Amino acid sequence: MFEGLLAVEDGDARARLGQYLACLRHWSPRVNLTGAQNEEEAFHTLIRPILGAEGFLSNPVIDVGSGNGSPGLILAALRPDVEFTLLEPRAKRWAFLRDAAREMKVRNVTVRRERSDEYPGPKAATVTMRAVGLDPDALRPLVAPGGCVLVFGGPELPGAEMLRLPTGSTVQRRCFT
Repeated sequence: MFEGLLAVEDGDARARLGQYLACLRHWSPRVNLTGAQNEEEAFHTLIRPILGAEGFLSNPVIDVGSGNGSPGLILAALRPDVEFTLLEPRAKRWAFLRDAAREMKVRNVTVRRERSDEYPGPKAATVTMRAVGLDPDALRPLVAPGGCVLVFGGPELPGAEMLRLPTGSTVQRRCFT
């Protein structure tokens, strides 16, 4: 395991994230999951920007467009006490997510092969997405009353609160009443 993961204090979470990187390495030649050329790049692109956001989660969580597993699998590895539903309509990426969740031994994850606008529920207290390009208002049907959408990457959203994470990254939070 390389040094970037040493920043994660919980040894079990560190092991789960190491397994995530191993799954990325295994699947990336067959499925376009990331432009990262090695595990260090993958850590800095997919894991590091998420670290610290686990403190902003309320249970349960829906991750929209889960694709390469960031932020959904990363957050699930860090918060085994929270239930996650990962939504990914593309078959190969859905298969990757199922395999990675199994290999990471994250028991708090359900992977569904469907789009966010097809998801029948239940609603979540937190909805996450990373550079999916959806307007958070389009995700309102997924959000329980008083819940929030956390957006990693992408353009600045009107009405969103910018939260600075301990790693120096930011996440945008938009809450609904």
